Amino acid sequence: MKKFLILVTLLVIPSLAYLYLQTGKNNFKTLEIFGPKEPVAKTVDGKTVVDTVYHSIGGFSLLDQDSNVVTQDIFKDKIHVANFIFTTCQTICPKMSNEMIRVQSAFKDDPDVVIVSYTVNPEYDTPSILKDYAAKHYAIKNKWYFLTGDKKTIYDLARNSYFLVAGEGDGGPDDFIHSEMFTLIDKEGRIRGAVDKKGNIQTYDGTNVLDVKRLIEDIDVLKREYAKK
Repeated sequence: MKKFLILVTLLVIPSLAYLYLQTGKNNFKTLEIFGPKEPVAKTVDGKTVVDTVYHSIGGFSLLDQDSNVVTQDIFKDKIHVANFIFTTCQTICPKMSNEMIRVQSAFKDDPDVVIVSYTVNPEYDTPSILKDYAAKHYAIKNKWYFLTGDKKTIYDLARNSYFLVAGEGDGGPDDFIHSEMFTLIDKEGRIRGAVDKKGNIQTYDGTNVLDVKRLIEDIDVLKREYAKK
C-alpha cells in the first residue's frame, strides 16, 4: 500500500503542477476595454441587433525618428504600448524609457507588439534628436517608434485618445503635458487593462518596476485572447 501511494504521488503531482501552469490565473484573466462606448443598432441575418462601439485611438500623421511620415497604420493588426516623453526631461522620462526597454526586450521577436513614444516637446525634439535618443535606448527599427510633429495633434492624442491627462488644453505655447503612465492598446485601437477588486482601473506607472512587469504580463494575456479567436 505504501509503495502504491508513493507511485500515485509521483504520477499525480507532476500532472497537477502542469495543469496549474497551463490554467493558472493569467489564463483566466481578461482585460477590460476602457473609455466611452455607445450602443449601435445593426442588421444581422435580417434581424436588428445592438452592438457596442468602444472608444479607439484617433488618427494622426507624424514623423518618426528616421524622418518618415507615419500614421496610425503602424498599429494596424498590432498591439501597442504608448507613452509621452521629451528628451531633455531629467525626472520621470529617463525612468520610463529604461522601463520601456524591458517591454521591448520581452517582445523583441514578436511582430504583433510595437511601442510608440510621443514627444510632448516637438519644437525641440526633431527627428534627428529623437534618433539619437532612440539609439541611446537601443530602440529596434519598426518596433519602437519615437514620434514628433504638430503639437496640437500630439496633445489631442494624449488627452482625447489615450486619456493620459485629465486637464484641458489646446496644445498651444503655454500648454504642457507630463505623465508617467504607459497605455496598452489592442489591435482594434481600444484601451485595455485590468480592474482591481473595487472596480478601479489599474493603470501602468512607467516608472514602477512592478507595474511594468504587470504590463508585460497583460500583453501576454491579450495575445492569448487573440490566439483563441
